[in-house]
Amino acid sequence: MVESSPDARSDAGSVEAGGYRQELKRTLGSFQVFAISFAFISVAVGIFATFDEVLRTAGPVGIWLWIVAAVGQTLVALVVAQFAARIPLSGSSYQWASRLAGPKTGWWFGWLTFCYLAIGVVAVDNALAGQAFMPLVGLAPDEGVARLITLVVLLVQTVLAVASTRLVSLINTVAVGLELALVVVVAIALVIAVAVTGDGAVGNLTSRGVVENAPGYFSVGGGLMLAMIMGLATLVGFDSAANLAEEAKDPYRTVPRAIVGSVVAAGILGMLFLVTLTVAIDDIPRVSAEGSPVAAIMRDQLGPAMERTLLVAISIAFFGAGIVVMVSCARLVFAMSRDGRFPAHRLMRRVNPRTRTPIPATVLVFALGAVLMLALPGAALLELITASTILPAVTYGATIVLYLAVRGRLSRRKGAFDLGRLELPVAVSALLWTFIALFVLVTPQEAFVSVVIVVGLLLLGGLFFLGMLVFGRRAVETEPGGPDSFTG
Repeated sequence: MVESSPDARSDAGSVEAGGYRQELKRTLGSFQVFAISFAFISVAVGIFATFDEVLRTAGPVGIWLWIVAAVGQTLVALVVAQFAARIPLSGSSYQWASRLAGPKTGWWFGWLTFCYLAIGVVAVDNALAGQAFMPLVGLAPDEGVARLITLVVLLVQTVLAVASTRLVSLINTVAVGLELALVVVVAIALVIAVAVTGDGAVGNLTSRGVVENAPGYFSVGGGLMLAMIMGLATLVGFDSAANLAEEAKDPYRTVPRAIVGSVVAAGILGMLFLVTLTVAIDDIPRVSAEGSPVAAIMRDQLGPAMERTLLVAISIAFFGAGIVVMVSCARLVFAMSRDGRFPAHRLMRRVNPRTRTPIPATVLVFALGAVLMLALPGAALLELITASTILPAVTYGATIVLYLAVRGRLSRRKGAFDLGRLELPVAVSALLWTFIALFVLVTPQEAFVSVVIVVGLLLLGGLFFLGMLVFGRRAVETEPGGPDSFTG
């Protein structure tokens, strides 16, 4: 009989300290864990999907707000990493809040994250269908066709997710590697093309473009402020690595590093991509009117073949991002269910002994996506997806408040990620940033419906929470494991 290594026993011990058995299989190395977070962020996908809005609301100069968002989100990631280095359990902020502030508080963290992830799967896959795959194969824009393709993509992702975490990791690693190469190669190619042809201008970087004379450009909720949403909508989900902490090797080190590293890498590569794209614009009004300005710039500067190559790479990146969101959501459902705090928890907590994956929880994510695709009309679906940009900002803000409240009780593990003396100034700065981010997201007049949807999701969660208090109070009053397992 082969004995497990000391590291493997230590990793399993983190799960046992939480009061659980090691049911999920630890197959994710350091790069695979990084790829999980980076794929969720998916900088190429985020810019591809939102660059048109920046050009139409703030003009090309709006890209510089990406730096502000990147610095702010890095501060948040540093705080999240502090938790991940101390409580490496599937469920991320749900687990952290449950064990440090109580099960009732933790449940609300879990509900907010579940709503965001469940909507996020649909948002990513529907964007894959309509913005990348259909243009790639020459299909005219059609909402019905896009929804059908979305359902097919969801089904394929579900099959892969239940088959093997290692398989998902392999697909995701390929997608991330391709995306990294795409951003770097395209940036270099665009610089060379502009230098050779003279089409494009460095002056684009300070141009307000089609909104040069727009009223209220600098006002609250105005065009310039709206450009911040590109960074806020893209540089999120870095905590997805924490949702798979029980499947990571040496999670005390690999997960925190993946969380911070993914945001830093995405911030730098995203800014490089944005600068080269903007310089390469040869006709700002025409490109601003395009449905996909990134593809249009590629076509103008590098030809139709390169545009199609871009769409292939973007489609793969979308697919990788979608499957990561699905797996993250399934792990959260599994984590809440094994604590008896999710609907149908006895079913949702089951892990297949052969694949070592939570099949019922994964199928639930697919089913919810299918319902949203089939039941919601176009306008309602769009508003729901828009509302999902607010949810992570709320969750991150609450996580930082939790950290400031409990940081003195957190255990310290030798060799694990630790900010040391910087933890307080970083946490306070991150909290201030989340207030700014929320202000930017909810202030525009167009955000009213999205805010109402978020409130509605909270009320829906409140109904189930009340049901638990009446019929399953013990689940929200007790916590698996010792009370001081992760404090010191």
